[in-house]
Amino acid sequence: MIFSKQYQPNEKPMKTFWTLLITLILFSCMPFQAVATEALAEKTGKECQHCHLDSSGGGELTAVGAGYLLSLQAPDGKDQGQVKTELSSALNRLFKFIVGYIHMLFGFFWFGTILYVHLILKPAYASKGLPRGEVKLGLLSIVVMAISGTILTLYRVPSFDFFFVTRFGFLLFIKICLFLLMGGSAFFVVFFIGPRLKRKQTAPKLTGETMTEEELGFFDGQQGRKAYFAYQGRVYDATESRLWKNGTHMARHNAGVDLTAVLSQAPHGEDKVLALPVVAALTTETVPTSRLDHKKVFICMAYMNLINVFLIVLILALWQWW
Repeated sequence: MIFSKQYQPNEKPMKTFWTLLITLILFSCMPFQAVATEALAEKTGKECQHCHLDSSGGGELTAVGAGYLLSLQAPDGKDQGQVKTELSSALNRLFKFIVGYIHMLFGFFWFGTILYVHLILKPAYASKGLPRGEVKLGLLSIVVMAISGTILTLYRVPSFDFFFVTRFGFLLFIKICLFLLMGGSAFFVVFFIGPRLKRKQTAPKLTGETMTEEELGFFDGQQGRKAYFAYQGRVYDATESRLWKNGTHMARHNAGVDLTAVLSQAPHGEDKVLALPVVAALTTETVPTSRLDHKKVFICMAYMNLINVFLIVLILALWQWW
């Protein structure tokens, strides 16, 4: 007991440390007036690469930029004001750097999710339902990029005319439009298209001894579903047949459809079909469905976003190297 009292750490310094740390973080998030690149750009009408080696602004200075910086640091009898200006500029650059880093990081997350869908899952497969983790990461990335992108835009764009009178502003305007298109389509797919595609992947509730063509289409033999097909008004179960593995027969015929018209092309007679168990009678009644093909819409938007990814990367390349 005496030992614990003797070596018990003092909590007051830790509280002071965390208080100072939180205060510094909040202070760094406050907007400060920019005093270098934007000011000279407004005076001269020059673009960022006039003073910076990086065409997007910031970083190492050119000879012109270095000269302008020296002119700002020239002694004028206002040493205290100069120190405040330099501190404000340093904190401003630090805040923009942090926000820009977060913006790029979550951009990689989102673009990586899109490429994962196309290169690994394939859009047709992903239309049956994206993994929940990828969906959450994609939506979080969109929200974070929207917030950080807005902050960066407010720093870089002095007025709306900037989008149309400078090359950087025009490319930025296109990038924002592409982002809004991608973000809007992502939310539309997740909250509108996705739930409807998911309902199509659930087993239909069969009410009797009959089955419609829409209900038959669910039993395609894939992902653990049974493999049914129709022939002359009857629905046969080919799930246990070794010739119907994964719902495909001889790499030509798929389960979940009416195969009456194609039996004449088979090298065997109907006796092979009649030997299979009958599960229901095929009815001509149709279930009212939406005119919108949700799967096609999903695939179309998936490829549209893939193209937008390449366009945004092209804009970044134009900023840096063109």
